[in-house]
Amino acid sequence: MVKRREFDQELEEMQILLASMGSQVNQAMMQAIEALKTIDVEKATLIVNADRELNQMEEKISEIGAKLIATQQPVAKDLRRILIAFKISSDLERMGDLSVDIAKTVIRLEGQTLIKPLLDIPRMAELVSTMITESVQSYVTENIDLAYKSAKDDDEVDALYSQIFRELFSMMVENPKVVGQAMLLTFVSRFIERIADHATNISESVVYLVTGKRPELNA
Repeated sequence: MVKRREFDQELEEMQILLASMGSQVNQAMMQAIEALKTIDVEKATLIVNADRELNQMEEKISEIGAKLIATQQPVAKDLRRILIAFKISSDLERMGDLSVDIAKTVIRLEGQTLIKPLLDIPRMAELVSTMITESVQSYVTENIDLAYKSAKDDDEVDALYSQIFRELFSMMVENPKVVGQAMLLTFVSRFIERIADHATNISESVVYLVTGKRPELNA
């Protein structure tokens, strides 16, 4: 009974860390987009420097999980909970890296004026922000309906990405002088789209945790 209580406490600590990672990733992505709107290099630099904390949280989750496997020898769903925590923390860490990539793009744009008002990129980021929140919450509550909803939103993100790509490509064809910046903005939209893919991966992991079957939500 004592061992079970300790096991549950350690699992809860992993959940708290994962929820905190999700919140931090979300904040980093949205702050990077805010920095992009005004090409705020100072804000972008802060985002780049803050990434170390996410890496430390991922390492802490790995340490807790490894300790639980070694000392508690979990099986069935308990083991899945730990292995999926590893997977989710890896997805969140990668999402943090992609947010840093957006911030680094802002730094590369220093001194420039945006070639167009940013409308679709922030809209895309808002959608992905909701996906991050819902996917992490679906893990904490083991709510597969929320996991499916989060994954479904990825379709709209993909559609926006295609629209942004077409628009920026047209601008590059019409005016070769904007090619450099248009390419960087295309990269930003791609980074956001990849963050959405990782959020969908989390949703898939939640469905697998609850049902024991691995769905394909990221088709």
